Amino acid sequence: MSETLTYQYAQPSNLEKSPDQSSLFLSKYSEVIKEEAPCFFWGKMTQPFELSKCLITLSNVVQSSFSMSPFQMSLLKDPIVTAGNERIRFEGFSHCAGVYGRVDVLPDGHDGEFIASGTTNVDFNRPMITALSGVQKKQNVVLSVGQKEVGIHTKGKSVIERKVPLPTKWIKGLTTVQLYQSECEFVAQLNKVQILQLFRSIPKGKIKKDFYLIKRGNQWVFSPITSRQGVTIGGVDRLHLLSNLMTLADQLKIYAHPKMQSTTWQLYFGSVCFSLSLSREPWRGYSGEGAALDKLIDDTPDDWLEAVDNFAFANQSFNPAMMSVQEGLALPKVENIAAKLSAMGLLGYDLDENQFYYRRLPFKLQRILSLNPRLKGAQKLIDQDAVHIISEQKNRVEAEVQGSGVKHIVLLDDHQERCTCTWYSRHKGDRGPCKHVLATKMKVKRN
Repeated sequence: MSETLTYQYAQPSNLEKSPDQSSLFLSKYSEVIKEEAPCFFWGKMTQPFELSKCLITLSNVVQSSFSMSPFQMSLLKDPIVTAGNERIRFEGFSHCAGVYGRVDVLPDGHDGEFIASGTTNVDFNRPMITALSGVQKKQNVVLSVGQKEVGIHTKGKSVIERKVPLPTKWIKGLTTVQLYQSECEFVAQLNKVQILQLFRSIPKGKIKKDFYLIKRGNQWVFSPITSRQGVTIGGVDRLHLLSNLMTLADQLKIYAHPKMQSTTWQLYFGSVCFSLSLSREPWRGYSGEGAALDKLIDDTPDDWLEAVDNFAFANQSFNPAMMSVQEGLALPKVENIAAKLSAMGLLGYDLDENQFYYRRLPFKLQRILSLNPRLKGAQKLIDQDAVHIISEQKNRVEAEVQGSGVKHIVLLDDHQERCTCTWYSRHKGDRGPCKHVLATKMKVKRN
């Protein structure tokens, strides 16, 4: 399967600039359209300077890589923007998919109109970044998300969007990021002085060993030596991506996954928020973690997913318990729907709101469902009748799975899932289950 999906946009993105106003227009492409609307959002930004710096930082995230060759890095990728529910979110991954960045423009961050809601893919090319770099604090900046045309004020200068490849691994990355974020625990909240002190403790250069976030007295620092409550951070040098935002931020909130699979760093600038999530190691992309594979085992009717997809709107809160009550469905069924939506990248997670939100990706459901090779491998094993249950008790299952010239033993119990394959021996379950474990679970559920 191709690693990228190439789209041709109907017209270029533009940023037109005059002495007192700049107008930013982002073109869009989507395979699925709820309604034909010329524009999702149109309006002025209340904090244009801070927003422009955040968008430039997000562009730096998207153009960075911490585990790929220069040739692989030569293909630029474009952020995703979601407009709706009085919020605008820009998000994207590094080339290696191990760093996730998001810019949230909150309800107080704009003075405009949401004509429709939806998710698009936008272009951050060099002329646009150059133009954003020139935005001043008191300058009026109009942001348009969609296809609505903007006025041209001076010099006819524009930023042209080009044909771009959209990586399919981003969809898989969105799956893991939102799952890890929903499981994250609050660690600390830092003020301006503490933020600067903390980031001065980041070592220079590329760091190959783990560092730890620890508290010494009233000061948070990064240390090569952990403490009992230290937060593990692999590739701490990746936080240098936030360097240009440090002096502007009012506060920083830090969250960590309980098993240290991810950390999230949220900087606040009044009505604008920038989030950066780091994978456990620089070489580990979120797209390969497989954290949501277990949630795709149960069958969920496609028409249920289509129904939710048709009626949910961009940035709308998604509460399984509330939907269960409103729609009269059993909670386990609704949670299954939520799990499927999450596993397909259609739900994001807002740490401040402590809830999922809907993200309408420009993909057909069938395409998104095809992006899980381990799940497909497990289904193939089921189809080949390669899974044989040796014993099944209330809290323990032992199975034999026929592999390529070798038989694997799978053990499932309340405490751990184990397999004799090389995937399990290498990762010990930290990057999601292997296809043999998945196939065994599928066999047990269908018996």
